[in-house]
Amino acid sequence: MGSVDYEYPLGMNNFERVHQVEVPPPQPFFKSLKYSLKETFFPDDPLRQFKNKPASKKFMLGLQFFFPIFEWAPKYTFQFLKADLIAGITIASLAIPQGISYAKLANLPPILGLYSSFIPPLIYAMMGSSRDLAVGTVAVGSLLMGSMLSNAVDPNEDPKLYLHLAFTATLFAGVFQAALGLFRLGLIVDFLSHATIIGFMGGAATVVCLQQLKSILGLEHFTHGADIISVMRSVFTQTHESKKRPRFFWVSAMAPLTSVILGSLLVYFTHAEKHGVEVIGELKKGLNPPSLTNLVFVSPYMTTAVKTGIVVGIISLAEGIAVGRSFAMYKNYNIDGNKEMIAIGTMNVVGSFTSCYLTTGPFSRSAVNYNAGCKTAASNIIMSLAVMLTLLFLTPLFHYTPLVVLSAIIVSAMLGLIDYEAAIHLFKVDKFDFVVCMSAYIGVVFGSVEIGLVIAIVISVLRVLLFIARPRTFVLGNIPNSVIYRNVEHYQNAKHVPGMLILEIDAPIYFANASYLRERITRWIDEEEERIKATGETSLQYVIIDMSAVGNIDTSGISMLEEVKKITERRELQLVLVNPVSEVMKKLNKSKFQNHLGKKWIYLTVEEAVGACNFNLRASKTNPKKDETEGWNNV
Repeated sequence: MGSVDYEYPLGMNNFERVHQVEVPPPQPFFKSLKYSLKETFFPDDPLRQFKNKPASKKFMLGLQFFFPIFEWAPKYTFQFLKADLIAGITIASLAIPQGISYAKLANLPPILGLYSSFIPPLIYAMMGSSRDLAVGTVAVGSLLMGSMLSNAVDPNEDPKLYLHLAFTATLFAGVFQAALGLFRLGLIVDFLSHATIIGFMGGAATVVCLQQLKSILGLEHFTHGADIISVMRSVFTQTHESKKRPRFFWVSAMAPLTSVILGSLLVYFTHAEKHGVEVIGELKKGLNPPSLTNLVFVSPYMTTAVKTGIVVGIISLAEGIAVGRSFAMYKNYNIDGNKEMIAIGTMNVVGSFTSCYLTTGPFSRSAVNYNAGCKTAASNIIMSLAVMLTLLFLTPLFHYTPLVVLSAIIVSAMLGLIDYEAAIHLFKVDKFDFVVCMSAYIGVVFGSVEIGLVIAIVISVLRVLLFIARPRTFVLGNIPNSVIYRNVEHYQNAKHVPGMLILEIDAPIYFANASYLRERITRWIDEEEERIKATGETSLQYVIIDMSAVGNIDTSGISMLEEVKKITERRELQLVLVNPVSEVMKKLNKSKFQNHLGKKWIYLTVEEAVGACNFNLRASKTNPKKDETEGWNNV
């Protein structure tokens, strides 16, 4: 039936036949705990570079760890400066109109977009580990902050309190982000799967584009809601209420998508602002004023600020780190995710003290930075200096910039975030990921940004829990003329081994799945006995469980194995374990399960376990009265 034919002489020593699993030496509890914590929170071992170094060297390494600028600045060359200068000026030309646009998207004064493109990039240039990330405000974060804060305070009725809440939410976002990095808790961000981000970004981009109908259609009153129902209701209910179409309405409808200067000049020379075309208006000249005293720490607004800060902090972290890693991969260098969290968190904390709101590394600006040929994070410094000059001398020039141009800028940036090709790819590869993606998209578009995010995260977490609670188990068969064993459902040429049921468990065994696994193994035994009865093959005598993929086991899992052993004994079957890893083996030994099972029934490979069982089957046929385990005493 395709089983491997083992010819073991009856007198052959155990050690010459198989390699049985030995119990690893016991480890002190605190040493084992230290190792587990290190692998969970410090897999990159950030302290290894400090070992066996003099105090002065340790100080410099510590300074470079928190401020990477001290690592690359001494190696900076004139060639780097030329490349970063071009890249910095290029991204500044994009950052200035985007900053103004995204601030309006967050229901904040436009000047805050420029403030937020001045201080935070300087902080990131000193602390960030990415060479390509261009720091600034982002549309999705701006929309999310505006949506959440508007639920507590109307920005039109109380703009001062709303502004102060935005600073406070930015502070809490920064504190949360930096804390994740300092305590090595970046795994929280990993719960935002690739599918979740695709769906969330696509939904948010759709909502952002819909929000721009206010400026494009020249509507006076518009909803603060972030769902498609509220937006379309605002559009259709105001069609007959809005004032007479202004004479120069075509200017706002046909304004250039990419040129703020052209739009401003056109409005200035035609005086279109007097005929219904909305413009930015006066922007205060000067650098960032302090905002430390404007932070709000009183109830009930502080709760809103904390909630908003945590949510937008997670989203901006996910976007910034994902963008940074993407471009680092293209240039073949690594970035430290925890350093990035500390850097992004610090720049938001400092930004909240200097009249800035949420910033991170947006994809569009970083892509421009990358394509412009940046070499180091100094391109952010160049951009910051360009924004500084704009704040000091050029802000009056933006007075006549039409809002429709800002809307066009936002829409053009957002269209790139609706990645339908990625959604199609998810559908082809993993239907569950596609469901997560579409759930996030639909939740954002028809509910709100928060609802879409919560739905996507809940579905993703449920998937993880489902994988843990219902791990895969499958029957292994032998590939003819080999010692390889594969899933009989996937490999049609894999053959059942006579007299043996070989199972593989594909996940750690915990309390959440112990009962399920006991029932599933019992069903596998029932199904195998029915199959044998129908085909007339050799009766079942051994149940072999391959535990190669069982990375860990708890007491509930050990109890499950004990119950399975009792079940097999009642059916006169022998339970055999294959390749339990060291952590599992230690627990089996401490619980005495290994003694109950017998060390001779634990093997390193399926091949060796099958060989041992075949040997016993032949021995029992040759001498039925002889104990089939004779000659298999533990080494």
